[in-house]
Amino acid sequence: MDDTKLAVKVSVVSIAVNVILSFIKFAAGLIGHSAAMISDAVHSLSDVLSTLIVIVGVKMSGKKSDAHHQYGHERLECVAAIILATLLFLVGMGIGAAGIREIADMDSTPIVVPGIAALIAAVLSIISKEAMYWYTRAAAKKINSGALMADAWHHRSDSLSSIGSFIGILGARLGFPVLDPLASVVICIFIIKVSYNIFKDAMDKMVDKACDEETTEKMKSIVCSVDGVRNLDLIQTRLFGSKIYVDIEISADGNLTLYKAHSIAQEVHDKLEKSFPLVKHCMVHVNPE
Repeated sequence: MDDTKLAVKVSVVSIAVNVILSFIKFAAGLIGHSAAMISDAVHSLSDVLSTLIVIVGVKMSGKKSDAHHQYGHERLECVAAIILATLLFLVGMGIGAAGIREIADMDSTPIVVPGIAALIAAVLSIISKEAMYWYTRAAAKKINSGALMADAWHHRSDSLSSIGSFIGILGARLGFPVLDPLASVVICIFIIKVSYNIFKDAMDKMVDKACDEETTEKMKSIVCSVDGVRNLDLIQTRLFGSKIYVDIEISADGNLTLYKAHSIAQEVHDKLEKSFPLVKHCMVHVNPE
């Protein structure tokens, strides 16, 4: 199964789970009179829209290079991740504002203690969303998809928000009704933090951030292991969507024939691309020592 098909398969499963969970949590929130659970249901429903964006982003980023986009379309996946982060931030702000309003109105409008149905729905949500987080995360790491990883974090944020809902509902049933809307505010904080992390990761890939130091050191070691390389003069890396671009300058014996110098550069190029499947393009320049 290729990367795009795997991403779409995971996304379809995600949509199905979120639709079912949204219905269950919304019904439980209404029956159990829980603002936190209704907020949780809205969060799950927003994940359906985000997953649709993932599908579109992954499909578009998977398109091959053409005359107008000679370096490919990988950055479109970053655009999808940025849209997801923005949607997640707006959902979080909405949930937090609703919780604050309810706390502010406590004196004039007594808060109804949530029922047992809301508590059961929270437990179901925690289990299912945490399972979806690990399922989606595994697929995202396998194909190095930023958009799919953002969707995985949507599941994790939903799991965290459900934990907040559970604590709030349980606390309200134990005689502390303010804990239910307060849980909505805590959920808001979790969601905003996740949206920031997703946004930052996508922006790093949009502005050609370098690879992490560990990856760069491994690349240096491979380059220097090639027979004929006297010195590694320069190595520059940049993230291009889900792929990596590398520019290298090496030193070799200045008396080598052009054919031999090219052969050394080609071996460096081939070894790097074989050792790092995410390297889409590697340029090697040979300097005379």
